[in-house]
Amino acid sequence: MKKEGFISALISVTIITIVIVSVISFILYNNRLIGPIIIILGFIPWIPLKLSGRTIKSTGADIIFGAIDTGFLGMAALIGANFAGVLGAIVGGAVGDSITDGYAGLFEGKMAEYLRKHGIDEARTPLSASMGKMSGCLIGVGIILTIAWSLLNIGI
Repeated sequence: MKKEGFISALISVTIITIVIVSVISFILYNNRLIGPIIIILGFIPWIPLKLSGRTIKSTGADIIFGAIDTGFLGMAALIGANFAGVLGAIVGGAVGDSITDGYAGLFEGKMAEYLRKHGIDEARTPLSASMGKMSGCLIGVGIILTIAWSLLNIGI
């Protein structure tokens, strides 16, 4: 259990954060690529999970929470930005986050019930919760940005 403890999780989050910020800083202004690249970055948190011996399924509830929460937060920020620029994006993101936390929690709870019902150990640890939510958040917002900028051709 030590390999899933707080220090391991903190090191993993810090290293992955550095990777994410580095990659995003290079592609930030390429609207067409940012969504798919963020989706790909969403799979990096799976590495420490696999190294710790956890299955990806066991963090499914956290991944679902992150994807719904940050996916819809991204939508709220895009809508806010279209109405009121940077301030609108901040307000849309902040208000959207509180609303999406509630909805994402519903799905996280439902997924946790499903996993337990099917005999999949989903007990949360600092590593599994942080990596699962980080993965889901990146995948969720990556999907929204891909749809917004690639498929719907929404500009910023």
